[in-house]
Amino acid sequence: MHTIKLFLFVVPLVIASRVDPDLSSFDSVPSEPKSRFAMLDDVKILANGLLQLGHGLKDFVHKTKGQINDIFQKLNIFDQSFYDLSLQTNEIKEEEKELRRTTSKLQAKNEEVKSMSLELNSKLESLLEEKTALQHKVRTLEEQLTNLIKNPPGAQEHPEVTSLKSFVEQQDNSIRELLQSVEEQYKRLSQQHIQIKEIENQLRKTGIQEPTENSLSSKSRAPRTTPPIHLNKTKNTKQDDLPADCSAIYNRGEHTSGVYTIRPSNSQVFNVYCDTQSGSPWTLIQHRKDGSQNFNETWENYKKGFGNLDGEFWLGLEKIYAIVQQSNYILRLELQDWKDSKHYAEYTFHLGNHETNYSLHVTEIAGSIPKALPEHRDLMFSTWDHRAKGQLHCPGSYSGGWWWNDICGENNLNGKYNKPRTKSKPERRRGIYWRPQSGKLYSIKSSKMMLQPTT
Repeated sequence: MHTIKLFLFVVPLVIASRVDPDLSSFDSVPSEPKSRFAMLDDVKILANGLLQLGHGLKDFVHKTKGQINDIFQKLNIFDQSFYDLSLQTNEIKEEEKELRRTTSKLQAKNEEVKSMSLELNSKLESLLEEKTALQHKVRTLEEQLTNLIKNPPGAQEHPEVTSLKSFVEQQDNSIRELLQSVEEQYKRLSQQHIQIKEIENQLRKTGIQEPTENSLSSKSRAPRTTPPIHLNKTKNTKQDDLPADCSAIYNRGEHTSGVYTIRPSNSQVFNVYCDTQSGSPWTLIQHRKDGSQNFNETWENYKKGFGNLDGEFWLGLEKIYAIVQQSNYILRLELQDWKDSKHYAEYTFHLGNHETNYSLHVTEIAGSIPKALPEHRDLMFSTWDHRAKGQLHCPGSYSGGWWWNDICGENNLNGKYNKPRTKSKPERRRGIYWRPQSGKLYSIKSSKMMLQPTT
């Protein structure tokens, strides 16, 4: 700007210097001719002003060009962010459409449940009516029997007694059939109720609700509960001298995998599954293979154990603690992905009691899974209805009970069993997976957690 002002000041002076010689011809008094060198000085001043103007314009152009480049970079960043946002929006819309379709199916099932409930109520009412009629007939029968006892009947009264017996048997059979029908209806209603609860949990986690009349109630989550571990048929063992773990059973000559009865020190008797496929005895504490068992259980069930020892099961934190208190044990993890690739990891470890939320502290000693579990940290066991103070609520987002770190999402072998190609990312994160430090998430097809004493 200073250069432009100087130029505007110099140009009129130069023009005026050129006009003066012409005006002097009209003046009656002749003026002294100006020196030729004075004209050159004016030209130099003009040239210097133009040069400074050019430099000023050049600097201005460079600054403007830099500002325009900055603006273009910001526009590119904005375009990329807008594109990413649109992709995320489309993904959210697809998930919302899927949930709406699921909600529609759920509403249809809810109507079926209502109709089944009405049908069941009507059957129960008819059953109560028949029960009342039967009680009346039984009273009548009791009176007749009382009369028969007081007055012994003759030979001609035997047909009446026979008819009464047949009548009672018919009524008894009718009651059994009605009770069986009611029991079947109740089982079907229970299954429908479990499905409704699971879909309610999915809708509640995504935060999408259907504003309809028949919208489902938003009660607190209550996943289906599973009875304690079934007592399967065990191998022959002496009850008066029970072994402490599978290694003791193996040392006695039992080299076949199966369910055995053990009694650790200062503990009650319970059954375990002994795995000897590798040529050495291991006590299984967890097994996943086909998704037949729900692992989104309560804190109490994770303490006591659940499932079937011949299939999928969790042995129970109390029983695991009772075993590992006897000696130093090795924890072995065996994982198989959906490409049938097998991996393993072995740790020395320390397990706390219930007062420490069964905290787990591990140190890796062997394996083909790099950094599978966080080492040298106290990992707290949590479920959806129980977590340690100050700990993140990982089970609420990722399903199942597990030893969680201060960061959710690293690994979880007790999540929901998902088949390959699960559609939504949130559903995959709630499944069985393993994420080593490389950052890639592996979906797991089957898993085993086993114990063996170090000596």
